[in-house]
Amino acid sequence: MDKQTLVQLLHATRCSLVVENLGETRTYDKKGVRDLVWLLDNEPERLQGARVADKVVGKAAAGLMARGGVREVYAEVMSRLALPVLEQAGINHCCGTLVDNIIIEAGDDRCPLEQIVMPATTPEEIEALLRQHFIQMTSHKPCSL
Repeated sequence: MDKQTLVQLLHATRCSLVVENLGETRTYDKKGVRDLVWLLDNEPERLQGARVADKVVGKAAAGLMARGGVREVYAEVMSRLALPVLEQAGINHCCGTLVDNIIIEAGDDRCPLEQIVMPATTPEEIEALLRQHFIQMTSHKPCSL
């Protein structure tokens, strides 16, 4: 499957992520980087050498893709903060729109994941900061009686 077909699938299915590898193409639809984390934890071989089309790639997603060994990524929207991460990992990349910051849907605030991974300088640090954040988020769930 060529890049254009991956991009068309991203649009046609209204999913958030398309991964082509191991002789098949799969779509994913969770927000943020949840699908990338799931793939790293459950099917890391699916990312190794994969071609990916994603709705939004910021520094957080770029770091996870680098950790997974993705070889090529297209993003509808890509943050400038993602570029050095992708380039250092040798990941071929292109995008529809390059932006200074990923803006959350609800307003004009910068994406919280971009803020969380801001101090990271390697994909390993990006992954560690994200996992720490997700642990904190799940441990602060309100109790329902």
